[in-house]
Amino acid sequence: MKRYLIPLAVFIVLVVFLAIGLKLDPKHIPSPFIGKPAPQFDLPVLHNPQQRISTADLKGQVWLLNVWASWCVSCRAEHDVVKRFVAMGEAPVYGLNYKDKPEDGKGWLAALGNPYKASLMDINGDVGIDWGVYGVPETFVIDKEGIVRYKQVGPLTDSIVDEKIIPLLREINTEAG
Repeated sequence: MKRYLIPLAVFIVLVVFLAIGLKLDPKHIPSPFIGKPAPQFDLPVLHNPQQRISTADLKGQVWLLNVWASWCVSCRAEHDVVKRFVAMGEAPVYGLNYKDKPEDGKGWLAALGNPYKASLMDINGDVGIDWGVYGVPETFVIDKEGIVRYKQVGPLTDSIVDEKIIPLLREINTEAG
């Protein structure tokens, strides 16, 4: 009898784990940075490499970090959404040009328009790794205290901006006000 119960118990455990896994949203990748200080950086600006911007320079304001690259097809798809968001004036967006050649990044922005307050160069991808970037595009919302409040894996869409990011920004500004 025991030799039948052990395989049955193992089967039941596997079925339970499978059922739990099927209920998870594969598009939702939790970030260990939510509610924690943003990883520090000090990077050169794409259009002016002698100028540098650090997370310390951005403290005291609510801002977004949009990780992009000229070789990224999804970045091209989200670019108009980023431009629309910037035009709304809710918060500045800083770009993180990830694992890209500076001339390619500059050309891409010249062709498609540059919505960024500044785009920072992360040529080797070290800062992306520090921020837990899985792939581009990704977008982070950082509050005035330098705390990561939201992470979007994958391209921004109008509905994500309108239903998640704008309400969060308004909530953050209400908390601070």
